[in-house]
Amino acid sequence: MAGALLTPCIGVCTMNPRGLCDGCHRTLDEIATWSQMDDARRQHLMDEVLPTREADAP
Repeated sequence: MAGALLTPCIGVCTMNPRGLCDGCHRTLDEIATWSQMDDARRQHLMDEVLPTREADAP
């Protein structure tokens, strides 16, 4: 049995003018391909990319 898919989604699914989700800070492309990414790529985004985007948010 496979485990749950790791996701940064918090249910605030609106896109801002920068093209990022206001809730999880992913792009539409990242959201659309999330389930096809390998665990290492998802973990990299969650640990490195998304926190940086959140910190840079206005």
